[in-house]
Amino acid sequence: MKPRREILNRPVVLLVEDELLLRLTQVEILREAEFWVVEAQDADEAFDLLKRRPDINVVLTDVNMPGSIDGFEFARLVRQGWPDVGVLVISGKVAPGPGDLPEGTHFLQKPIRSDALVEALRQAMISRTLEA
Repeated sequence: MKPRREILNRPVVLLVEDELLLRLTQVEILREAEFWVVEAQDADEAFDLLKRRPDINVVLTDVNMPGSIDGFEFARLVRQGWPDVGVLVISGKVAPGPGDLPEGTHFLQKPIRSDALVEALRQAMISRTLEA
């Protein structure tokens, strides 16, 4: 078992993914990369976690999700409500058009290699730290 201090120093990722198998795969990748992962299956659950968890450093969300908003709108609302939290949006179906992503939000097209996902999350966190 790792010392508690090491666990507390891990960056916290809020993973928003409605497809269980994809979410489990992403959780495994992120944990292997030393991230602490908090999971949500839709935007409503994610907003609840953001309100209760001020330790979240970065959000990873798919564009397509159940509910009334998509990942682009979710990213805009996260940017407005939690400007110090990094955001990485991913999609295998939809690429962002002009104005879809708020400033400072990162995007990756699926399929994504594990190392590219981890690096993009680190960059999203770094960019928020530099802007804060």
